[in-house]
Amino acid sequence: MTAGQGQPAFGLSFDPRALTDLLQAPSDIRDLTLAYLQEVVNAQRFGLRLDGDLEGYRKLFVDSRKDWRVVYGVRPAPAESAHPKEIHVVAIRPRAGNDVYDEVGRRLGMTRRPLSARTHAARTRSPQLTTRGPAPRPGPPPTALPGLPRPAQNPAHHHTR
Repeated sequence: MTAGQGQPAFGLSFDPRALTDLLQAPSDIRDLTLAYLQEVVNAQRFGLRLDGDLEGYRKLFVDSRKDWRVVYGVRPAPAESAHPKEIHVVAIRPRAGNDVYDEVGRRLGMTRRPLSARTHAARTRSPQLTTRGPAPRPGPPPTALPGLPRPAQNPAHHHTR
């Protein structure tokens, strides 16, 4: 059998806290999560790649409103496994307020909130903003200097007597 015909392409493991997440999720979310994970393990579905601090992990949208996420990574399976790689589920949580990503960061041992590549780029100081000497101040307009001709006046502004 090939991986696309029901033979698992990957092993499956859970962070113990992700199992708790799954048990505490509403029943419809639980059912969808298990169905989607089966498709991931069979290499029929792939989550979107995360970036920034969570690069190397993927996210699945569980429900049609995209309120729930599954965050998982692909890693080498234990030596006794029948598969060379396994899907390791880190969290199954609501997306609201980026709760799921904060929790994944904590579970992965990050000491600060995980940043996406976009957030990291936005917070990085631009090289064009390096400190330079003071900008030169503009001098007086040329008409203020003695000896220079004054600009021609617009004929529309001439007053007739």
